[in-house]
Amino acid sequence: MTESEQPSVPLSALLADPALGLRQVAGPVGDHRVSTVGTTEIEDPSPYLVGGELLLTAGVRLPLDAEGIDTYVRQVVGAGVSALGFGVAPVHEEVPPELVAACDRHGLPLLRLPPSTPFVAVGQAAYAAIAEARNRELREISRAQSALAAAAARPDALQAVLAQLSAHTGAWAVLYDAQGNELFSAGPRPASPTPGRVRDLAVRTTARVRTGSAGRSAPAAAADHQGGTHLTVHTLPGADGTTTTLALGQAATTAPTLVHRQVTSTATVLLALLTSPRHALGTDTHSAGALVRLMLGAAPADVAPALAPADTTNAAHWIVVHGRHTPPRSAPAPHPGDDPAQLATLGTALGTPHLYVDGSELKALVPSAPDARPEAPAQAADLGWVLGFSTPAPASDLPHADRQAERALQRAIADRVPAVVHTKDPLTVHGLIPPADAQDLARTRFAPLDQAGAPGADVLLDTLRTWLTLHGSWDRTAATLHVHRNTVRHRLARVGELLDVDLQDPGVRMELWFALQWLPGVTSPPT
Repeated sequence: MTESEQPSVPLSALLADPALGLRQVAGPVGDHRVSTVGTTEIEDPSPYLVGGELLLTAGVRLPLDAEGIDTYVRQVVGAGVSALGFGVAPVHEEVPPELVAACDRHGLPLLRLPPSTPFVAVGQAAYAAIAEARNRELREISRAQSALAAAAARPDALQAVLAQLSAHTGAWAVLYDAQGNELFSAGPRPASPTPGRVRDLAVRTTARVRTGSAGRSAPAAAADHQGGTHLTVHTLPGADGTTTTLALGQAATTAPTLVHRQVTSTATVLLALLTSPRHALGTDTHSAGALVRLMLGAAPADVAPALAPADTTNAAHWIVVHGRHTPPRSAPAPHPGDDPAQLATLGTALGTPHLYVDGSELKALVPSAPDARPEAPAQAADLGWVLGFSTPAPASDLPHADRQAERALQRAIADRVPAVVHTKDPLTVHGLIPPADAQDLARTRFAPLDQAGAPGADVLLDTLRTWLTLHGSWDRTAATLHVHRNTVRHRLARVGELLDVDLQDPGVRMELWFALQWLPGVTSPPT
């Protein structure tokens, strides 16, 4: 325990006690803190002081001259005394003016004790006030720990724990992964550049821990105080004595107190438990029993209720999630399957313990109400995941929901968006094929027309599109294009020759029709 964490009481609390009758007669006015009360009458008490004392004296051995008194005050100030208490009578009828001047000069609060106040009474009052202050701190810590424990039991446990931590410390609280991705945060976000400084401190701290001896370094903490802002970072402890790759960062405008440090310590342990694979990925008996029943031949619809939490068991619906891990090339991250902490964080963000990660591929089952609308957590995108969500489905329809999630993922990848949720719109051929793949197919299919010569590929494509639109009518195509019907026949014969297809085959016509809609520049494909 550091000196700043020693139980103490502000000097003003003793001055406000009418039973003591203390009065400050010199030195700065302010809440100097007193951690103990001592009495001495030796000429140089500094070797016997530890700092933070209210030092009481009756002046029995006080030097008689101003220079000696100045030396005495300078010595006790150098030893860290918080205040000096001088008892008048029977040695001195009043506080010596030389002592008043010396205390003013050296910035030492000087208290006058009336003859009716025993030194012991001052000590008793100080220790009683310190005990009460300590009890208040313990009650505050207890309330905060209870709130943190309740938050840890919520469905959104990580966010809830950070919110309670921020509420009880007054600090912005944020959870980072090893790359400095912001997973969750709570409390008022400080202005720039403070968030960046917290992130940099977290990355440096987790990197230092990971490079410790044999990877078994104890959880580390770091602090940075600049410009009135106090930054702290704590790495999360792991279940095996090592540390995870997660770090808790805090930013506050006041220095952390003992209460704040105790509350942060509790929150750090809870966050470590919540992001551990054992907790986030689930090892409860219901899930284990469901797995046994599946392996022994039970149908998925029969065991699904055992996997759902109590508040959704009656609904018995599931959202299937497919994911692809695509971290930025500038800062490649390990696959979550190799990083239990990130995997656990992803499971917590999705709200399910039912995850399977194979390299860069993810599949998950999320318990859901039948009419729920899936929402992609921002933390998934921060971790480098692109997600596809199915609509809620009963266990008997999981294969269908699985296909929905895969198609949604492909659309998300093609459109370069963090997530796509499958809609209940009727399926179309266009919806089954990712746009990028469809365009590549169309370009490849019609590439031989680039060798057509006059009148050119664009004219041949326009003739083919018009002919197909008019259901193969030569005359109507010729009228629409303002050319002779033989010109239409000649152009389409050239198309069939270059593409090596029979345009009289309905299957060929259908294939070319879809390919035409997928060519770049076509914005209104048929439905």
